[in-house]
Amino acid sequence: MTSSNALQTTMINLAGADYATIPLVLGGNTFGWTSDRETSFSSLDAFIEAGGTLIDTADLYAVWAGDHTGGDSERVLGEWLAARGTRESVVLATKTGGLAPYDNQQHDSVVAALEASLDRLQTDYIDVYYSHYDDENVSIADQAKTYDGLVASGKVRHIALSNYSPERMRQWFEYAIANGLAVPVAIQPQYNLVHRREFEASYLPMAREFGAATFPYFALASGFLTGKYRSAADLEGRARQNMVEGFATEEGFAVVEELVRVAEERGVEPATVALAWQLAKGVTAPIASASTPDQLPALVAAGALTLTDAELRALDAASQPFA
Repeated sequence: MTSSNALQTTMINLAGADYATIPLVLGGNTFGWTSDRETSFSSLDAFIEAGGTLIDTADLYAVWAGDHTGGDSERVLGEWLAARGTRESVVLATKTGGLAPYDNQQHDSVVAALEASLDRLQTDYIDVYYSHYDDENVSIADQAKTYDGLVASGKVRHIALSNYSPERMRQWFEYAIANGLAVPVAIQPQYNLVHRREFEASYLPMAREFGAATFPYFALASGFLTGKYRSAADLEGRARQNMVEGFATEEGFAVVEELVRVAEERGVEPATVALAWQLAKGVTAPIASASTPDQLPALVAAGALTLTDAELRALDAASQPFA
């Protein structure tokens, strides 16, 4: 099995609706943070030109940057959608539940957060609206009813879940199905070569059981799996240092070494191999961000790279401490 230079377009089904795309979700966490407005626009343009349609952001992004009020990514993305007239040609996902004062799953907070996101994104509907974080002070039944109401309003086409425990996530699926409510069409847990265990044991089987798509975040472990960090010293002073430090262990660097080895043998970037490994594991489409447009080709190329059985076994073995 060898890689192809052709773009691999796939059909992703969300609750009966088919979307043609490449098997990659462009993460918007860099917009307004490590990517300024102009660079973000260029990255988005390049993603669309490559055949991408799935774009993921959150009201929370990038609360850790700028004035620390959040909404940065949504504002940049909204300006791009308005400037390019591309709203109908993208599948737009955003999330709520982590940005104050709407950092909960109370009905009125969710409704207000949605209106704020619609305003920043300069649109009147969201294709996929995620509950970003669970709120254990609100029952799953009440949360499911709230999000069903958003779909009924026409302002949300599909709902989805991120950062819920497997137990609470299962409760939502079962309650929604039993009561004829909107059923989550996708889940977004963390998954990558250095964070495998919970996804493979719980989330992926559950998604398959309920017919939900899987769009994992931190697909490249905040850049750790791009191969640019080969030692702890390489993290010093980097914008993502705090996010990456947890992976910078002997076991983590062993995974990077194996990624680099496979990538060099195949003549591709380590990021391409890391994402292709996820696709081979059954992920619908991993989420990856690009701070600059020149980072995109390596991400897009994952859909055209088929790893051999031997390569998959080697990567599985290197990442076994995380499985």
